[in-house]
Amino acid sequence: MRDFFLKIFGKKEPETLIIAYASVPALLDEREQSARSALKDQTSQPVQEIQNGIARLQLIVSTIAGAEHEPEIHPKLKSIAKNTLPQFIRAMNTALSRELPADDVEAFYPAIVECVKNCLNSINGPGRYLRIVFPDEMKASRAGVDAIGHEINTITAALASYRKEITGVSHARELFGTIQGNTQTIGGAREKEIRSRQRIAEMTGRLDEIAKELAGLPHDPGMADAEKKKDHLHTLQTRHAELIRIYTARTMTTAHVLRKAEKIATRKKDGPEIVVLKEAMSLLSDHEFPESSRLDSALAAAFPVAVRMIEAGEIALKNKEERAIFSDNEAFRSEIRRICSELRAQEEDCRLAQQVINAHPLLVRIASLEREKAQLEVMLDKEHRAHQELLAWQQKTTEDIPALRESLKKELGAIIGRTVQFSDESPPPA
Repeated sequence: MRDFFLKIFGKKEPETLIIAYASVPALLDEREQSARSALKDQTSQPVQEIQNGIARLQLIVSTIAGAEHEPEIHPKLKSIAKNTLPQFIRAMNTALSRELPADDVEAFYPAIVECVKNCLNSINGPGRYLRIVFPDEMKASRAGVDAIGHEINTITAALASYRKEITGVSHARELFGTIQGNTQTIGGAREKEIRSRQRIAEMTGRLDEIAKELAGLPHDPGMADAEKKKDHLHTLQTRHAELIRIYTARTMTTAHVLRKAEKIATRKKDGPEIVVLKEAMSLLSDHEFPESSRLDSALAAAFPVAVRMIEAGEIALKNKEERAIFSDNEAFRSEIRRICSELRAQEEDCRLAQQVINAHPLLVRIASLEREKAQLEVMLDKEHRAHQELLAWQQKTTEDIPALRESLKKELGAIIGRTVQFSDESPPPA
């Protein structure tokens, strides 16, 4: 009949429970306290029965320890019992003396389970040899352990129910904490995002100002003088580069011939000639321009060695440049001295001209603006990327909150046994 009416009218769904979102922590605290109270109510009697059972087992063990053997038992069995009894008594006393915190069921449960396991091991182990000698006592011991096991089963069921609810409460608390944390973090992120926009606007504005100022500087009256000084430096640098090219070409040609001479001297094992030739080649190939006097001295010592080898036919000059250099070494040395002196003078002229440019107010201002622009562009790019990452995080976290609230409602519904709706939300469609 009941099924008939259910088919007609349908099963009545439990009424939706509407609660304030802010009341969730208090609700969870209440459910946790209720679960603890229920656990205590459901286990207080079994715990007491277990304690009584432990006391009865201790009494049985004490009785066995002081009992006399049955006189009609075979002597061999008596011997076995005599040897086994101390082991049994010791094992049982150890198991029964285990601390059992009755005021904490979660700690009490594993302790009593271990106690019963050890008692069973003793009864089924050394205790099996005592069943003939102490049949009643051993039977009572087994019955006592079984009775405790029955009470443990009651506690097991109560603990399972308690742990299920506490797990739900813990999960709901975790969800609520995540929602609250995300909500607060989003609020802080909005403030960070506003500050980031302000920094971007400030840097963009400053870059616009720099661009305008840089665009106007070419028309400054002082720019003509600055350009003139830059052109002068460019002319000096061009002359300097050309003279370096000439010096490099001449010294490379000379060093090439001297290197041949050094190889011949090495084959001849002529130490003094090797030394003067290496000294000259080292100065000619140095990236720094040598002192003209030192280079002239090295060439004055090395040229006669090379010229002698040329005249002896040991070295063949390959081109007109080589023949020009070694046909009149005095003229070459004079030319190299002059070039070295001019290079040093030109370096000084370039340095002074660069100093003038570096100190020119208009050019100093341009350089300062260019440096500031480069720094701001790097900072602005970094700020833009950080801003986009912040916006993406805000969007994702904001989108996650509704799903987290749904999960929280489902968890609360599972705990309470009713559908849960938050009062700050619109009711679901009928």
